[in-house]
Amino acid sequence: MDLTELKVKMDQAHYIYDDTLATTVYVALALGRPLLIEGAAGVGKTEVAKVMASALDRDLVRLQCYEGLDEGKALYEWNYQKQLLAIQIHREDADKDALKTSLFSDEYLLERPLLKSIRSEKPVVLLIDEIDKADEEFEAFLLELLSEMQVTVPEIGTIRAKSIPFVVLTSNRSRPLSEALRRRCAYLYIEYPDMEKELAILRAKLPHVDDRLCAQVALAVQRLRSNESILKKPSIAETLDWAAALDALGIRELTPDALRQTGGFVLKNNEDMSALLAEQPHCGHCHG
Repeated sequence: MDLTELKVKMDQAHYIYDDTLATTVYVALALGRPLLIEGAAGVGKTEVAKVMASALDRDLVRLQCYEGLDEGKALYEWNYQKQLLAIQIHREDADKDALKTSLFSDEYLLERPLLKSIRSEKPVVLLIDEIDKADEEFEAFLLELLSEMQVTVPEIGTIRAKSIPFVVLTSNRSRPLSEALRRRCAYLYIEYPDMEKELAILRAKLPHVDDRLCAQVALAVQRLRSNESILKKPSIAETLDWAAALDALGIRELTPDALRQTGGFVLKNNEDMSALLAEQPHCGHCHG
C-alpha cells in the first residue's frame, strides 16, 4: 500500500485528516515503527488505530491502560484452574518433573492483548490506549516489545513475533512519558480541529443532518473550547452527539431553547453547563 492508497482508504472510512497525519502514519507503517499519538482527550487518537485496522483489513487488538496494569492483564496469565485440575488428575504419576514442565506449556497459557498481537498468524493493529495512565514500570516493561517485537515469559523464555503488528500508542499527556519509549516510536500530535475541519467531520459522519445546523454546531463548539471557564473541552465525539441529538429532535436552528434542551450531549458537568448557558447570547448568532 502506498500513500495515495492509504489516503483513499481513510477517505472511505470518513476519517478527516491532513497531509502531516497521513504521511506520518504511512511512514510508520512502512518502516514497521510503533506510532505514539498525543493530544487532548477526544481529538481522534484512538480513531487512527481503528481506521488503520479497517484500511489494512486487520483485526484490532486493544489494550486499555490504567493505573496498576501489570503483565498478568497485558501479556499473559496461567490458567490456574486448569493447572490445579491437571495436578489432581496426575497426582499419582511417578514423573513429577514432567508434570511440572507440562503445567507451564502453551496448553495452560492464557494470551492477553500484547502476547495475542505478536502470536497472531496474520498481522494485527495493536492499540495501546492511554499509555500515560499506566505506571512507569509498565511503560518500561513495554520497551522490549516496541524495540524487538518480542516478549519474555519466565517459565517459557523469549517469544518472538510470528507477525509484526502495527502498534499505535495514545497518550492524553496526563504524565510525561520516558525518552526511552519516545525514541522507539514515530510521533504525532493531534490538536482539536479548527472550524473547517470540524465541519468536515460533521458532514462526513452525519451526512443526513442539515448543513446549516452542522455549521452552527461547529461554530458553537469552537467557542466553547476557547472559553477558559469550560473545564472539560468538548471532544469530537461530543460534537457529533450534539448534532445528532439536535437532528433527532427535528431542530434546525441552534437557539437558546435548543441549547438548554441538548446541552448535556456536549458538556458533561454542571459547571460547564452553566458556562454553556452563559454563552447563549453568542451561540444564538451561530448561523452557518
